[in-house]
Amino acid sequence: MTTYDTVTTQRLAASNADYAALVLRVTMGIYFLAHVWLKIAVYTPAGTAGYFDSIGLPGFLAYLTIAAELFGGLALIAGVFTRWVSLALVPVLVGAAWFGHGSAGFFFSNPNGGWEFPAFWAVTLIGQALLGDGAYALHKARAR
Repeated sequence: MTTYDTVTTQRLAASNADYAALVLRVTMGIYFLAHVWLKIAVYTPAGTAGYFDSIGLPGFLAYLTIAAELFGGLALIAGVFTRWVSLALVPVLVGAAWFGHGSAGFFFSNPNGGWEFPAFWAVTLIGQALLGDGAYALHKARAR
């Protein structure tokens, strides 16, 4: 392989990684917005706070979780401080896995949903933090 081929391959790999980060970032942002919509429109914030109380967490954490999911989802979609937002959302998902779904077992198909999905989502957020903003991120556009 010539030097030109090596450089071209490296540039293509970097470009692919940027697009992979974009797809992951926007998908997770949409999932967070869908999840927060569930808490606001279906369960209601008061109902979500009641659920938090029922599993032994302070009810006010429900409102903080709603805010984190809403603003975190929007920031991920926009590509603003992606690494930091991803890392900040990891405890939300670890808490969901542990407190919200831990007693239901591993598989999310179990009654009351297991901790499989929130644990996977937490690991995915760590992957996003390692990848960074990716393509079409507002944070990168501002940095230029």
